[in-house]
Amino acid sequence: MVTEDLRRVHHVGITVRDVGRSLEFWRSFLGIKERWHRTLDAPYLGQVTGYPGVNIDAAIIDLPGGTVLEILNYLVDDKSPIPSETANPGNVHVCIEVDDIQEMWDRAMRSGATPISPGPVEITHGPNVGVQACYLRDPDGITLELLRPAH
Repeated sequence: MVTEDLRRVHHVGITVRDVGRSLEFWRSFLGIKERWHRTLDAPYLGQVTGYPGVNIDAAIIDLPGGTVLEILNYLVDDKSPIPSETANPGNVHVCIEVDDIQEMWDRAMRSGATPISPGPVEITHGPNVGVQACYLRDPDGITLELLRPAH
C-alpha cells in the first residue's frame, strides 16, 4: 500500500570507478552537463554510508523527466565488486524513455556503451506489446535500458 508519506523517486545512484570518465559517457550520450561535480567529505557521510571517514567523488546529472542520476566513487580501499551481470542481486539499471530508440542506441554506442541487446527489440507479448527496448552497459558496467513506448 502506498502511503501519503511517499512522494517520488528522488534519485538513482550508481557507483563507478572514475566519475570523470562516467561523466564523459553521460554527457556524450545525453547531451547535457552535470549540475555539479565535487568531492564530498562531511563527517555525516561515514554515518550514513557505513564507511567512517569516507570521502566520495560525486556528481549529479538532471535526467529528462525530473529524476536525478547520482554518480559516486567511494574513495575507500575495500571495494568488493558486485558482478555486473544484470540478473545478479545488487545490480542496478537506469531506464530512459526515448522517442527515437535507434538514434539513442547509436548515440550510446558512439559514447562508449557496450551492447547487451543486438539493438532495439520489439516487445511482442504481454502488457508491453509494441514497446521497443534494449540494454547496453556504460563504461563501468552499469546497465542502461532504452525504452520507446508503443505508438
